Amino acid sequence: MPQFKGKRVIITLECTEAKAEGKPASRYMTTKNKTNTPGRLELMKFNPFLRRHTLHRERR
Repeated sequence: MPQFKGKRVIITLECTEAKAEGKPASRYMTTKNKTNTPGRLELMKFNPFLRRHTLHRERR
């Protein structure tokens, strides 16, 4: 996996609604700037297992 130098880091976004419904969690890989976004990133992404857009949070 490539490593970024500087303030950009690779993060994984995981679905928050899939566990409650007993389905597999969808995951997305992306990057973020630690300086501009110090907290956990939250985005609406498509979950193919649930067939709808759901909230995905950064996992550590």
